[in-house]
Amino acid sequence: MKRAAPALILLAVLWYFAPAAEPPFRICGFYWLTGRPCPLCGLTRALFALAKGHWREAMQFNALSPLGFVMLFSLFWKFPARGRLWAAGLGAFAAYGIWRALIPSAL
Repeated sequence: MKRAAPALILLAVLWYFAPAAEPPFRICGFYWLTGRPCPLCGLTRALFALAKGHWREAMQFNALSPLGFVMLFSLFWKFPARGRLWAAGLGAFAAYGIWRALIPSAL
């Protein structure tokens, strides 16, 4: 139960607040240097959208947002596969980042 309270608080914050659909400025160093989105670009806005149940909007912000959502909330519970989830998730984000950086239609 001790782990459920912080998870519920995080979910409530994600549900209650809403960041701007398009940020006034981008703080992503990769984006500043290359003009291309990094694998994490849009993930914050996508997590807020997922908490509200807006799956389509979240997927438009970042295609791996459901995976990021699961990875984030896995931090609150200990289970044997959490390490494998994070290893696979980081690999997926790395591959997605390469795809986003190299394929023009990935924007």
